[in-house]
Amino acid sequence: MSTSRTLDYTCELIRRASVTPEDAGCQQWLAEKLEALGFHCEHLRFGEVDNLWARRGTDGPLLVFAGHTDVVPTGDVGKWSSDPFQPETRNGMLYGRGTADMKASIAAWLVAVEDFIAAQPDHSGSIGWLITADEEGPAINGTVKVVEHLQARQEKIDYCLVGEPSSTTRMGDVIKNGRRGSLGARLLVKGVQGHVAYPHLADNPIHRVAPALAELASQVWDQGNEFFPATSFQISNINAGTGATNVIPGECEVLFNFRFSTELTADDLKVRTEAILNKHGLDYQLDWNLSGQPFLTARGALVDAAVTAIKDITGIDTELSTAGGTSDGRFIAPTGAQVVELGPINSTIHKIDEHTPVAELEPLSAVYRRILELLLPH
Repeated sequence: MSTSRTLDYTCELIRRASVTPEDAGCQQWLAEKLEALGFHCEHLRFGEVDNLWARRGTDGPLLVFAGHTDVVPTGDVGKWSSDPFQPETRNGMLYGRGTADMKASIAAWLVAVEDFIAAQPDHSGSIGWLITADEEGPAINGTVKVVEHLQARQEKIDYCLVGEPSSTTRMGDVIKNGRRGSLGARLLVKGVQGHVAYPHLADNPIHRVAPALAELASQVWDQGNEFFPATSFQISNINAGTGATNVIPGECEVLFNFRFSTELTADDLKVRTEAILNKHGLDYQLDWNLSGQPFLTARGALVDAAVTAIKDITGIDTELSTAGGTSDGRFIAPTGAQVVELGPINSTIHKIDEHTPVAELEPLSAVYRRILELLLPH
């Protein structure tokens, strides 16, 4: 029998097959736990997405845990060593979809909140939960909509702890105090379809776009700064042709993405990109998609609390990082909230046989509780 509530709660959540955008009852189970602790829970459904907002207390500051109950698809279940939605412990590891991303974090925060409230029922400030089932999907009807809902009624988040798996080799060795922006694009270059034996009667869009792509790929967009690496440009897909080897295509589609620092704006990148495309005389259509602005939380109350808590519980001097992909923190930071991501090891997220060390579940909860004690003292 398990003696760890954090492990038990993580397993309880993993058993619910909440493949995005499904919640599969995770939020209802969580709400029942929170209501027993004195939280006021609101189930906010936007489109097909279930979201949960819960708050205990009315005073500031408001410390919110932001997380998601949805998980990515499992892929071929036959390639898993065990059922991805039947949690299993082997060799000190807990296996299952969502163990690291991010049901363990939700479970650890719940245990931390239970213990904190038991010890300090009259704590200062307020504790909040912002849980969505739309983080792994389009992220259209999830956290961004809840934040808009809160702003409309002037409910302001002061500190936000995002439970994303931030750690690299040991829980707490890395926390994210910012993220790069993400700007994607679909480039459609137009040519003239024809027979490969008569190139003078056609216009090959692949040949047209190749030099422009080479120039984009070789650009130094910026040098980064002390918090962010240099902006990167990556082509993720090129598609053209009819499937026949003797046909010059009439169109070429290119998908690419910028992960950018605070040294540039999305508009800067658009202007520079279009200038290069125009220089090469392309006939093109370009559709942009800005999925997140870069954000940074400098040293302050939340970062200091996280660093101190990790040191107190694990003895680790944590590293502050802005590397990696995007998170829902990008929707919360623009409101003025301090945002930090802290969670389990991320080496197996989105992979077959996703897992997390069982021995790190209770320490993660202890770190979360220590952050509560530092930010919302009695």
